[in-house]
Amino acid sequence: MTGSNGIGNTAMSMIEKNGLSVAASLAHFIEDAVLPGTGIDAKAFWAGAAGIFAAFTPRNRDLLAKRDALQAQIDAWHKARAGQPIDQAAYQAFLTEIGYLVPAPAPFSVDPRNVDAELATTAGPQLVVPVMNARFLLNAANARWGSLYDALYGTDAIPGVAQGKGFDAARGAQVIAWAKAFLDDAVPLAAGTWADWRGGELVLANPAQLVGRAGDNYLLRHNGLHIEVVINAAHPIGKSDPAGIADVVLESAISTICDFEDSVAAVDAEDKVLAYANWLGLMKGDLEDTFEKNGAAMTRRLNADRSYTAPDGATLCLHGRSWCAMSAI
Repeated sequence: MTGSNGIGNTAMSMIEKNGLSVAASLAHFIEDAVLPGTGIDAKAFWAGAAGIFAAFTPRNRDLLAKRDALQAQIDAWHKARAGQPIDQAAYQAFLTEIGYLVPAPAPFSVDPRNVDAELATTAGPQLVVPVMNARFLLNAANARWGSLYDALYGTDAIPGVAQGKGFDAARGAQVIAWAKAFLDDAVPLAAGTWADWRGGELVLANPAQLVGRAGDNYLLRHNGLHIEVVINAAHPIGKSDPAGIADVVLESAISTICDFEDSVAAVDAEDKVLAYANWLGLMKGDLEDTFEKNGAAMTRRLNADRSYTAPDGATLCLHGRSWCAMSAI
């Protein structure tokens, strides 16, 4: 739809939709990709969009005019006092007089409902990612679960660095020792330490922390976040571990802010369609991106949800990817 700054619009193909001048690429995206499956036909959508513009354009213009008027008054105030120290009390009184500052509201409370636990009650890491880059979006959404072994081995989260180009056994041992000490703190065993555990039945000091199994793997929970202990004695790491532990996977970035506001280069319809298409792919679960890495083509997709069997035999399904929120449009 036509914008206020006109940037990028000169060579853009525009078509008419219910009295609106709409970029053809945006119109096709709405009609061919967004609306199918919603039960809303194109005529109804464009009629509704036109109604929104008709209802709010005058109000928006009034607000812009008010902003310009306030800026003009503030500019005039400063120009009249050029070279003088600013009297903070007088300046605040002036801003209040012209309506730029308003009295603080009385204390109030809100009672939000139907808010996802990832945003309302679960304390955990959150990522921010630009919406324009599909690969980055996929990486962020898939960061809901991450290998603690990988994070420790390749970063400075613990002292030292891996030596050589291949696997550094000494660094690996350091990683495993740190991870098992973490398990001792987060999900202690009823007797002994994780370094002493030789596999088999897992008995925790707090049995309620064992929430499920997936094959030989154990799903544990600490402070509302999940930990999966991966058991695979055939794995290069697991085969040298007394309990066959091949990895410790943590529920990591439980939410991701998909940043539209940061995409300041998205000034024309084609860029906007790319941003909206990436967001739509996240919402529908079919976003993917193919790229080249080390000379080979790779396709990245969204992780599937994770299924476990609870101690009572019930099926437990956990989100496979971060809860995604839109920051701004």
